[in-house]
Amino acid sequence: MPTLNIITNVPGNAVDNSDTLKALSKAVADSVGKPEQWVMVSLTTDKPMCYGGSEAPCAYGELLSIGAIGGEKNKAISGAVAAVLKARAGVDPSRFYLRFTDSARSDFGWNGSTF
Repeated sequence: MPTLNIITNVPGNAVDNSDTLKALSKAVADSVGKPEQWVMVSLTTDKPMCYGGSEAPCAYGELLSIGAIGGEKNKAISGAVAAVLKARAGVDPSRFYLRFTDSARSDFGWNGSTF
């Protein structure tokens, strides 16, 4: 159930949303080590954002997961997601923050219940 939400100030017409979503989904699945069938990704473009006093391309993301994240693993995940954003949206990795949240199974709903 890894869930990645990305917001960026990159214009939507400058990003192939479908290819970017697929690349992010694969990057998360591979780096977290969970089957891609459980990965959910959202991408919001055209968000007014400023980073370091500049409106150059930047992004903020949040990855929520039940386990499979933390410590050194987060470095690999951050690198994989940043690489996709650089290649697909032109966001330099130095202009991207990613927040990690390890949720309890009971704190995540699915299929009318919880995990």
